[in-house]
Order: sequence, then C-alpha cells, then structure tokens
Amino acid sequence: MVVPLLAGAAVAVPMAASGAVDLPDKSPEELIEFAGASEIDALSGTIEQRSELGLPDLGALTGSPDGDSADGVSSAQLDDLISLVTGSHTAKVYLDGDSARLQVLDQLGERNVYVDGATGEVWYVDSESQSATKLVLPDEDDLRDAYGEDVAPAEPDDALPTPDEMLDQALARLDESTEVTVGTDARIAGREAYELILSPRTDDTLVGDVRFAVDGETGVALAASVTARGATEPAFQIAFTQVDFSAPDASVFSFEPGADVAVTEKDVPLPSKDERVGPSTREAAAPTVIGEGWSAVIELPKPELDAEQQAMLDGVTTAVDGGRVLQTSLVSVMVTDDGRILAGAVPTQRLVDVAGR
Repeated sequence: MVVPLLAGAAVAVPMAASGAVDLPDKSPEELIEFAGASEIDALSGTIEQRSELGLPDLGALTGSPDGDSADGVSSAQLDDLISLVTGSHTAKVYLDGDSARLQVLDQLGERNVYVDGATGEVWYVDSESQSATKLVLPDEDDLRDAYGEDVAPAEPDDALPTPDEMLDQALARLDESTEVTVGTDARIAGREAYELILSPRTDDTLVGDVRFAVDGETGVALAASVTARGATEPAFQIAFTQVDFSAPDASVFSFEPGADVAVTEKDVPLPSKDERVGPSTREAAAPTVIGEGWSAVIELPKPELDAEQQAMLDGVTTAVDGGRVLQTSLVSVMVTDDGRILAGAVPTQRLVDVAGR
C-alpha cells in the first residue's frame, strides 16, 4: 500500500477520547467493510489542519517579494503553495452530490473554491486580492463536436480534501503489506468514532502508521493522521471539528462576483483521446513504479532547469551518491545526476539504492 499523501493540504486534530465512548465491537474486516459501504454524499463542517513535515527553509524558492520565480510562477503563488505544505489551516467544507465548496480561512482573508453541480461552474476566489477565476469546462456539445460521439462532460475530481477521501484512497490500496487493527473508540467533532489503524509490515518506509476515525453511525471518516516511524506525534493530519450530514443550502455553492472583484476566465482544455479512453492508454504515460507496498518508489523524468532554478534546487537539497535529496519526515525526493526524479515514503538510502540499479 502506498500512503495517499495529499501534498500537505491536509492535517489536523489528533484522535483523542472526550468522555466515555464504547461502540459495539468490530473486527478489522468488519470496520473496513463498514467504512467502505458509507454512502454519505452531503455534509457541511469545519476542518482543522496542521503539518509538521520537517521541511528545510524553502524561502529561497519564492524569489523577490514582488517578482516572479524562474518558471514564471509568482512569488505570492509559491508562498501559498509552501504555506499549504508547512502551515496550519482552518477550512469549511460543503458537499451535496456534484456540488462542493472549500472555504479556507486565513488571518487576513479567505480563499474559496466553488463547484456548482447545477450550472457546471467552477470558481476560485481570493478575498484578500479581490480576484476571482472562473474555470470554463467543456460541455457535452464541445465534446461531441470534438469526438463525434456522446460523452459525459468532465467533472472536477477530488474537489475537497477530506478525511473520507483519504480513507477511500487508503482502502483502495490495501494489501498484505499492511497490518490492520482497531484502536480505541473516541469522540471526534462531537460524534462517537472507531479508530482504524494501518501499519506497514516493513521497516523500509518513513511511515509509522496511518490512523482514521470512522464515524460509528455513518462509516464516514472524521479524521485521518500519518505518523512518521519512531515519532509520537502525527506529522500529517486532517480532522473535522464540527460536522453536519444534512444537505447545505444550494446558495452555498453559487458565486456572483461583485463590481470590485477582478474576474478572469480560463478555458479548461478538452481532454485528448488518450486522456479519456481508459486506464490502459493512461498507464503508458504514468510514472514508473519501482517496488511495491510502503517501500515503493516512483520514477519521473527530471524537467529542464535553468541556472537559477538549479541553484534554488541545490539550496533545499543535500548531496548524496548519484544526486541530491530532499527528505521530510514522511517522504523523500531524489534528483539524480542522470536526469531522473525518484520519490517515495522511504528513507534516503532506499532512493540511492534504486538510483544505482
């Protein structure tokens, strides 16, 4: 099983008992079946997140305060990305079928992603900069004109980072490399929950365990955490502090920009035939996976870097045999001297060994 890392977008409140909780006993197999059968498609709630990945100082990657990075990405955008990896956040989430909204609450403002299932509109809104970006998705007529057949329009995948999304990914990858146990019942967001624990059966990984709080009534995951091997506190967590399983009001998913909001529209390109025909074609372009389970390593070609980009990379990585490595508490990334990128939830030596094959 490969840990479903969400690139630091998630993290939160450790699972802790709050008053006596004693749910009916379930075996690991029964709890997995219970969680897998959950069919909740509407909720609203507040998520807390925190990430302690042990990253080095990434300030060099952001460049000058008002300038652009070497690849054309603004410093402000890079700051946002880095803050998601290294910071703590509070967000409100709303789901109802094909509609979704993520509302990230910052100290000086908020950012919203709206997915309106009724209209097909997708908006990204930043209240601090008073800007909004509307994503224009291809509709059925566009797809029919392009491909000469009836096909469904593309729908945004994984619109919201939630504990249940992490659990679905984890269960889909579950295999004999993972020991599954049931931990201590607890109370999360005021609801009684089981604790499902996934532990690697190998020492050749940085992960100590992955834990989920599974709602005792609905089977929905209310919290998720990843703890590094040998650590006592989670490095990566996400949890609801408040949740309601009734459908939110439809107005929650709609956005109408005011006169003082700068609006940009971006067309989402039509998928190529290779991208939509099915897994067999997509797999041909997928990263190479070396090994399996928790010690698996993915291999990608290294992108072309100019001198400035290479200097930035050197500033946040450490030299090893065959390349340079960035290691956090949960994941390692190696840029090899022969032009490859290797990454996995593994120690640096594992990447060095793979690179040398």
